Amino acid sequence: MSFVLAAVHSGYTISIAIGSMSDALDRSLLTGQIDAVDMIRLLPGVNDDHGGVIVDVQEPMDSKVFVGALRASMSQWKHEGKKGVWIKLPIGLANLIEIVVKEGFWYHHAEPNYLMLVYWIPETICTIPANATHRVGVGAIVLTENREMLVVQEKSGRFRGLGIWKIPTGVVDEGEDICAAAVREVKEETGIDAEFIEVVAFRQTHKAFFEKSDLFFLCFLRPLSFNIQRQELEIEAAQWMLLPEFAAQPIAQKSGLFKRIIDLCLVKLDKNYAGFSPVSVSSSDDKPPYLYMNTSDLHQSSHTATSQL
Repeated sequence: MSFVLAAVHSGYTISIAIGSMSDALDRSLLTGQIDAVDMIRLLPGVNDDHGGVIVDVQEPMDSKVFVGALRASMSQWKHEGKKGVWIKLPIGLANLIEIVVKEGFWYHHAEPNYLMLVYWIPETICTIPANATHRVGVGAIVLTENREMLVVQEKSGRFRGLGIWKIPTGVVDEGEDICAAAVREVKEETGIDAEFIEVVAFRQTHKAFFEKSDLFFLCFLRPLSFNIQRQELEIEAAQWMLLPEFAAQPIAQKSGLFKRIIDLCLVKLDKNYAGFSPVSVSSSDDKPPYLYMNTSDLHQSSHTATSQL
């Protein structure tokens, strides 16, 4: 496979075809036997924070033009000492994927509208981070002062058709906070408005979803309404159930998760357990992130410390 080395001038390259890609990356610019000279525009790239470059291909490009630009760009990035190269191809340019793969790139991750491919230039251990390893889910414990829990039966999933009552659960959306996700899932599945109080526990499992790990946050919420309007698409039934009745289900005697949910409900009703509440952290971002903290003990400790000064 021929490869193009490049000397850059005003956004273009004077390119020299000198053999294979691996050979070319090991040679100095503008050396070797000259087979052809062309003017080739480099691919548009933006430097990342780790010595690499990100290329977001947007415009349609002839395959021959693209492979020439890719090879010339790789030569230039090698000369500049770049490390990781990221190429983002929208779904409309899927015809270019094979070209990029044949040049040594591999898949990193995909979204509904694009594929990201990567390449590591240095002859060192690759430090390109892996794709996202976890999916994040929430479970909502909505409990009244009368020890009634909001529970549902689902139309799909592993409990479908088994008559098992469970708490509302769901997956956190991209860009969504855990606290907001818990409130949303309760509203979507049951029509109940609820106030997020705290995260009371979380569970980590592995190889749960297409070989990815899973983080599941148990959240405690306070109901703000009580008239249930179940979601027809996913929910078979929904109701307020007394805690002893929930605990009497056969699965509650077998499932460790169900047992722990019951334990958490009991200690929360007795006010003997403090979870982690979201505290806004100042940031330059438009939407400051949350730090989940045991604010009850923190405030008590801070008050004690202040009184001792």
